[in-house]
Amino acid sequence: MSQSDKTPDPGFRLPDPALVTRTMADVAERSQRIVADFVRRQGDSAEKLAGRTGGTPQVEGGTPLDPFNLGGAFMEMASRLMANPARLMQAQMGFWQDYLTLWGNTARRMMGGEVKPVISEDSKDKRFKDDAWRENEVFDFIKQSYLLSARYMQNVVRGTEGELDPKNAQKVDFYTRQFVDAMSPTNFLMTNPQVLRRTAETGGENLLKGLTNLLTDLERGKGNLRISMTDRSKFAIGENIAVTPGKVVYRNELMELIQYSPTTEKVLKRPLLLLPPWINKFYILDLRPKNSLIRWAVSQGHTVFVCSWVNPDEHLAEKDFEDYMKEGPYAALDAIQQATGERNVNAIGYCLGGTLLAATLAHMAAKRDTRIKSATFFTTMTDFEEAGEISVFIDEVQLKAVEQKMGERGFLAGGEMANTFNMLRANDLIWSFVVQNYLLGQEPFPFDLLFWNDDSTRMPAKMHSFYLRRMYQQNDLVKPGGITLDGVPIDLRKIKIPVYLLSTREDHIAPWKSTYRATQIYGGPIRFVLAASGHIAGVVNAPESGKYSHWTNEALPADPEEWLEGATELAGSWWPDWQRWVTGLDNAMVPAREPGAGKLPALADAPGDYVKVMAQD
Repeated sequence: MSQSDKTPDPGFRLPDPALVTRTMADVAERSQRIVADFVRRQGDSAEKLAGRTGGTPQVEGGTPLDPFNLGGAFMEMASRLMANPARLMQAQMGFWQDYLTLWGNTARRMMGGEVKPVISEDSKDKRFKDDAWRENEVFDFIKQSYLLSARYMQNVVRGTEGELDPKNAQKVDFYTRQFVDAMSPTNFLMTNPQVLRRTAETGGENLLKGLTNLLTDLERGKGNLRISMTDRSKFAIGENIAVTPGKVVYRNELMELIQYSPTTEKVLKRPLLLLPPWINKFYILDLRPKNSLIRWAVSQGHTVFVCSWVNPDEHLAEKDFEDYMKEGPYAALDAIQQATGERNVNAIGYCLGGTLLAATLAHMAAKRDTRIKSATFFTTMTDFEEAGEISVFIDEVQLKAVEQKMGERGFLAGGEMANTFNMLRANDLIWSFVVQNYLLGQEPFPFDLLFWNDDSTRMPAKMHSFYLRRMYQQNDLVKPGGITLDGVPIDLRKIKIPVYLLSTREDHIAPWKSTYRATQIYGGPIRFVLAASGHIAGVVNAPESGKYSHWTNEALPADPEEWLEGATELAGSWWPDWQRWVTGLDNAMVPAREPGAGKLPALADAPGDYVKVMAQD
């Protein structure tokens, strides 16, 4: 007996005619408005471009037809495959043999036989968690057919990797996986058992609701699909997220400096400066009290200062990387000395904030400025030679396209940056929401982390072009004298202060083996710690959560795999390890410092004003 015979029929009912009428009328009106707005914007953009070029609107290099510059990479792969038809034929024969076995197994299952799957999904693959994918013969066949096809495509692509240009090989592999993920049967109504069941239960009302959700997301993206990941109405910055008490004590064009209120009678003499990335907003470090790194650091006796970066618009288009250095860490150091009377600080840089911190430390070393006494880097790239899958978006054609867009507006739109990072985890951050929002017709669940993830930031045109070209494309930061900031050639090898490097094992943005390279660059004492999980969860891992282990190893061999083989895995958060490290450098204490009590008056309550500016404002 098949599973379909054993499962009780939930019944099928027709949708409410009044609901259908109201929904379709709303769809017609909203669709017309979205299309009209889209056409108008395209016309405006074409007129602007034509005005600059003095002729027919066009993009140099045919970028609109191939925005990701895929043509050459796939053509090279095709030529390699054609040059070795025997290898391709062998792969096809293996695929068809597996497929015939699947057909036979499915037939035996339908007749009551027991068979082993030809191929099984990864245990971490959440797409096929519904029981019907295993218990129903038809859906099991659909799933295994998809998995076999996916494996065949990826094996064919990877079989040419050693013969392709490395950049092209990476690009072909990445976009093949994007296609494979998009074609998953879970993403379609008729091949997703959960969606079919829901459609039968609601009489199709889930699809009507899903259509309404789709239109809402198109409206939110002003004609571009901006998938709702969470119920944004449930969160307010400064009210139920980013609520650690403190004051803004300094402000310039690029950042607000927040000083947090002490919770201990005495504090460490050295203040702690946090430099978060400006690709995202700082409150990932202060989402909720129970997992706030900022609140925890305050409770450990640190006087915590955080740079809350502005969400830039076209007026800041000419701000460069060195402006972020001068108006970020340098301005913060001056302000901290005024606020506390203390010249020396410990500093933490997270992701791009860490890259800025490294560049600043090299600049300070050249200027013999010794105010930063220790540096901690969270998931920070300094050597970009192997920058991970984000490299597929960075080649000359794509950089020119990005620079053209930024030239028109003065900044990179926040949604474009967010889409890039979401593609790195497409199943989790794109397709799961397509199923939930549009096929199941569900409202997004309120989740603070996804609210933060969706709170995009813009990038000043000049700074972002410098960052992509000089670091990702040319890898100049790691070259002695390769980059000059404010007239000073910098060399990361001149950094001699104690350094704590924190990387995460499943990081898809800053791969840990690439961040590990910094252990061979800095000239002072180094401690490298590897945390479990990814770019966010591995960093924001409060000790009370009991989640995610971490690895330590006092030795620092050149090979990261050798480091891991000799490392010791320790349960729980790495936060206490860092606290022991930083207090081991200097544990002198002073009376607690209240924000605004020094020479810098309080300007506003934390989290300040800059963080509340949305990219779409």
